[in-house]
Amino acid sequence: MSPAKTGKAKIARNGEVVVSFKDAFLVHMVCGLGLAVAFWFAHNVYAVNLVSDPAQTLNLIWVIECPIVVILYSLFRWNPDQCSFLKAAMRGLLGLPAGAILNTFGAVVLGAPVGSQYMKRTVNWSILMSLFTVVPAASVFGTSWKDWHRLFAYSKPTGVLDYMICIPAHGAAIGAWFGAWPMPLDWERPWQEWPICVTYGAVAGYLAGMVVSLGFTVIYGGRQQHVKGD
Repeated sequence: MSPAKTGKAKIARNGEVVVSFKDAFLVHMVCGLGLAVAFWFAHNVYAVNLVSDPAQTLNLIWVIECPIVVILYSLFRWNPDQCSFLKAAMRGLLGLPAGAILNTFGAVVLGAPVGSQYMKRTVNWSILMSLFTVVPAASVFGTSWKDWHRLFAYSKPTGVLDYMICIPAHGAAIGAWFGAWPMPLDWERPWQEWPICVTYGAVAGYLAGMVVSLGFTVIYGGRQQHVKGD
């Protein structure tokens, strides 16, 4: 990926690193493969899954996925001349617990069970959701509230990098919401326990958001080429 080469990344006037479709595809592919490896590692090395041991499985997933997300998105930090890679990575790591607190609060408000038996599950689920929703933006934008509001309060992405961050994050949140629907039903299935089906929904929504964001990347890139042609 071109931004990995210090000093050679293309930078727009507003400080944004110019991201190609290839870069976006590679970032999403590596993040998706990271999730696949995490699920495989939990199942084959620790012999656990979301149904048998949700807390440990979620812990393994976010521990494996965290460095991947932080490293990749820190490569595309805004104003790389003023913000070093280490500073961007530190912002991402600080955003992890901050996002986890927000996700925990949101989950509890929307009806997640509260109790000591659910604490580990909720904490690990919230950290994973923070990786999906908060950490990429924290690594790229830091504390630029204007950009946070633009992406998450108004949902107005303006470039490839915005689509890479915004759409998977929204996909994870929407997927988690749909994943919660089976929980109150009296099917008495083990996967209806908190936060198993919610996690499956969030992961599915996150992956779907990656695919959709690539579609928008193609459209945006085509428009940019058309404008240049004119």
